[in-house]
Amino acid sequence: MTEETASTSNGGRWVQGQSGNPKGRPVGRPDARTKLSRKLAEQGPAVIDVVLEQALDGDLHAASLILARCVPTVRPQAERVAFDLDPAAPIHKQIEAVLACVATGQLAPDVGQTIISSLGTLADARAVAELEARINTLEQKDGS
Repeated sequence: MTEETASTSNGGRWVQGQSGNPKGRPVGRPDARTKLSRKLAEQGPAVIDVVLEQALDGDLHAASLILARCVPTVRPQAERVAFDLDPAAPIHKQIEAVLACVATGQLAPDVGQTIISSLGTLADARAVAELEARINTLEQKDGS
């Protein structure tokens, strides 16, 4: 029996404690990733110092690297708005009110678009609720 068949003689499965690759990397010898991680841990502070010095000397690429790693990305936030909107009005009337505010400059176009999108979602939810109510009414009539 060869060494290869000995390691898989257990019905095609590896035998516990026997290597499937006896000529592979010896136990305890670090792989390339571990070596690189150790080297970075040792040399990392010096690299950071060099890049920081370059950034302070006006190197925009170095500054960009540092800022990308150290400062969180600023995300846009929608402004708070206040305007007259009748939530009980039909959806098309509410959309018209939002468009009128955009037209007069009371709302920014992107904010208006977000509100109109939300109104569309509200219209879908109202339609589903109305359909459920109609189905329940029909089922009650059939069950009576």
